[in-house]
Amino acid sequence: MSIRLFIAIFALIGLVACTSVRTTSSGAIGLDRKQLMSPFVSEQQLAAGANKAYASVLKQEQSKGALNSDRALTKRVRGIADRIIPQVGAFRPDARGWNWQVNVIESDQLNAWAMPGGKIAFYSGIINKLKLTDAEIAAIMGHEIAHALREHSRERASEAATLQLLVGVGGTLAGIGGNTQAMAQLAYNSTFAMKNSRTHETEADRVGVELMARAGYDPRAAINVWRKMGAATGARSQPEFLSTHPSPETRIADLTRYAALVMPLYQKAPKAPS
Repeated sequence: MSIRLFIAIFALIGLVACTSVRTTSSGAIGLDRKQLMSPFVSEQQLAAGANKAYASVLKQEQSKGALNSDRALTKRVRGIADRIIPQVGAFRPDARGWNWQVNVIESDQLNAWAMPGGKIAFYSGIINKLKLTDAEIAAIMGHEIAHALREHSRERASEAATLQLLVGVGGTLAGIGGNTQAMAQLAYNSTFAMKNSRTHETEADRVGVELMARAGYDPRAAINVWRKMGAATGARSQPEFLSTHPSPETRIADLTRYAALVMPLYQKAPKAPS
């Protein structure tokens, strides 16, 4: 066997042999799934890339006059974040020290997202079109924060990196470790391009209702969000097993169960302003 072939095989085994990690504690909801992460996509690298990607998104929106243009709405969303973010320690204490940022983008899109390291964006359309209450905003925010806490972006990026190497087009992936631009692209892609799995979505729903309950928001509001979303987007056109998201019926049933589970946390928490 040639040295070159040996090195190639060794590199392949090294990347495929992802590490099993536990990104968060189980919380009151009993979350207990371990995740496989590639050694070539670290939490710190992806967070640094997310900083760059997030700054790029904000710059683009600011140039269009769409960044935080509604001051009252921005204040409202940030006020909700100020209640939810301190609760992240229930799942991972280190996340309290993240450089959290929350911004509102003027857009008709029914969307919100969070990048690694606590970079959050809400689109005005999802709030205004669905006429969301503060508790319903909290449900969406808790869901998106959960994706960041669970490092779902890193998990998807690890899967993508492994697949690229396996099919022979990612042989240079080992060289991206110190490349912030490459990590920025990974962070951007894993937020916008790579679809969340049903497992990720369900985890985010469950973690989200616990975060909002601890923050003093009625967790049953999460159920209302998906009813409103279903009414706004219409019935699904394909069976659940072909989708990366749970069906609305499955999602609402699961949220109903977990909202009831975390109700004692909500009852004990200082109530958020209504």
